[in-house]
Amino acid sequence: MGRLTGKVALITGATGGIGLATAELFAREQARLVVTDIDERGIETLAARLRAEGADVLGIALDVSSAEQWARVVESTRQRFGGLDILINVAGVVDWSGVEDTGQQAWDRVIAVNQTGTWLAMKTAMPLLRASGAASIVNTSSVLGIVGSGAAAAYHASKGAVRLLTKTAAVEYATRGVRVNSVHPGVIATPMIQDILDEQGDQQPDIVRTPMRRAGLPSEIAHAMLFLASDESSYVTGAELIVDGGLTAH
Repeated sequence: MGRLTGKVALITGATGGIGLATAELFAREQARLVVTDIDERGIETLAARLRAEGADVLGIALDVSSAEQWARVVESTRQRFGGLDILINVAGVVDWSGVEDTGQQAWDRVIAVNQTGTWLAMKTAMPLLRASGAASIVNTSSVLGIVGSGAAAAYHASKGAVRLLTKTAAVEYATRGVRVNSVHPGVIATPMIQDILDEQGDQQPDIVRTPMRRAGLPSEIAHAMLFLASDESSYVTGAELIVDGGLTAH
């Protein structure tokens, strides 16, 4: 307990899956929280629950693909907490179609949320993060930002972009008080893929290829986020933390 005491953390996509697990863990570790999600009612409910459990929380509805909404969220963070130390970019969407079957609208949506949203987050929040002097950004990529699957063309493209955007930002801000790292989940039992897991279980190809022969838990990704967000990883920047049960090991 207390690994994030005194730090202000902003988390996107906080109402479900990895984002929710991260928000709950960071609250237990004494961070002051800004939780955001496009689900306005969901974020209000989450913020109220975390406050009732003793956390200092600001909940704000946010479409991560909107520059105007990002400006509002960062200004609200500054007004409420006076600064920002940690940015956790989790918000994401998926389309499972391959190259020929992906429609323009689906492509644009995935890129807007996963890729543009991550860039806008860093761009808009960076002045507050630089002022912290010892800030950390954690971007959520994927194992599908490292290897191909033969499907999900837009998702692969967006997560590969997040991987390299993370690295170039890490170099740019290495001497400016901001560390930037990426987490690469494998098959995780989140709402994004729960229907596939429920329907196909261990017959789902990625799970068969996962040496541990199971889906990961959102909490297992949240603990990876915690390490990279905390001062324990003070010499880690530009890194890829793969949390995939060994999926990319072979």
